[in-house]
Amino acid sequence: MGIKDCMNILEITGLFTGFYTEQLLNLFESHNYIISKYNRGSIIHFESEKCNYWSIILKGEISIQKIDEKGNVLTVAEFGIGDNIGGNLLFSKYPYYPMSAIAKSDAEVLHIAKHLVLRLCKTSEDFLVKFLACISDKTTVLTNKIKSISMKSIRESVIEFLNYEYYIQKNKKIKLGMTKKELSERLGIQRTSLSRELSKMKKDGFIDYDAHSITICNFDIIRKP
Repeated sequence: MGIKDCMNILEITGLFTGFYTEQLLNLFESHNYIISKYNRGSIIHFESEKCNYWSIILKGEISIQKIDEKGNVLTVAEFGIGDNIGGNLLFSKYPYYPMSAIAKSDAEVLHIAKHLVLRLCKTSEDFLVKFLACISDKTTVLTNKIKSISMKSIRESVIEFLNYEYYIQKNKKIKLGMTKKELSERLGIQRTSLSRELSKMKKDGFIDYDAHSITICNFDIIRKP
C-alpha cells in the first residue's frame, strides 16, 4: 500500500479536509513516513518506547494495554481504521509510551514522522486546530477511562458493560463476541476475579451466562435512558 492508496482513509479521519489531494501528496513526497504491516498479536509500540511517529490506523484494530508486574492485562482503549495514536506524545518533553499498543487483528499503520507533522501544521491552520483538538480529546478519554476503572468495583464494571451492550444490542441476551479473557482485559480485572463475580451475580439472580453470552435476568441493573 502506497500513500496514494491511503487518501480515502486520511479523509475518514476528518483531519486533512484543509488540503487538496495533490497538495497532500506533495507534502508526503518527503517520505517522512512509513507504512507498516502487523500480524494479530504483534506489539506495535512497547511500553516505555520513545514515540517518534504519529500513527494512523489504515487497517485492523489496535488495543492499548497496560501489563502489571504480575502479568495482568488492562485494555485501556481500542482503536480502529482512521483512528490515530501517539500525537499526544510526539512533542512532549517525555515522549515515551506509557502503555503498549498491540495489534488486535492483522493491521496496517501509517507512521508519520515528527518533521512531517510539523509541516502539515505549518501548511494548514485547519489541520493544526483539528490535530490539537484530536490529541486533547484522546488524552481526556484515556484519563477518564483509567479513572473510571480504578474507582469501580468489579460488579460495577460488569453492570456498566451490560448496560452499554444492552442498549447497543437491544436484547437481554448479550452476545459477547470475545473470550472471557478478552472481557476481563477490557474491564481491567483478572479473569479469575471476573469469573467469581459472574458466578455471584448468577447466584443473586441478576444474570445467567455461558461461554458466548450473558443474559440479563434482573432489569434493576439496567439504567433507564
